[in-house]
Amino acid sequence: MSGLNILYIEDDARAASQVQEVAAESGDAVTWVATGNDGLLRAGVERFDVIILDRMLPDVDGLTILSRLRDSGIGTPVLMLSALGRTSDRAEGLDGGADDYLAKPFEAEELLARLRALHRRASGGTHSAVILYGAFECHVKARTAFRENRHLSLSPKEFELFHYFMQNAGDVLTREMLLRDVWKMNFDPQTNVVDVNIGRLRRKLEDGFASPALETIWGSGYRLLDGR
Repeated sequence: MSGLNILYIEDDARAASQVQEVAAESGDAVTWVATGNDGLLRAGVERFDVIILDRMLPDVDGLTILSRLRDSGIGTPVLMLSALGRTSDRAEGLDGGADDYLAKPFEAEELLARLRALHRRASGGTHSAVILYGAFECHVKARTAFRENRHLSLSPKEFELFHYFMQNAGDVLTREMLLRDVWKMNFDPQTNVVDVNIGRLRRKLEDGFASPALETIWGSGYRLLDGR
């Protein structure tokens, strides 16, 4: 996938600089503006793949900016950021038209992974019948997995986990993302369910192969390698 063209509407210069730095490392380009009105102007005259929108801006509230974007016919996927992280705040942002909502403080790597997922959904990339990544194949409808053309015998939950990794191939996936999107939990149940299932999936993806398949990024999450 080529790098994303990202519009970042945020009044916190330090946060914007951090995101720009991490984005540059993965080939993404970030256009940063510090006010909602400047964001509306740029979104109206330039094409962006995704928009990061801070909820609390110095001139216009992020929810108002979001409403104006949609009223203007701009359908670019929007990820809303906010220090307001309660369930009711998230629901308000999503109901207001945001495609995803991330509470502050956040890790720039997770933010960018979410943006890539939003872009894939918007472009229809997640609906492919077969997902290919390096030595791996995920046959979505048949619910089968292969590495180097060798069939991998996965349980239903292991396949769901593998499918999610393939949809986000190469990205770091946090425990929060896995719990939310694979186990459909919006809270941490304080169990080792993620670690146990990651361990099982890793063994099945790596057994009999020379190179690793899943990488643990300590303090962040997990990443699927290409298996070559």
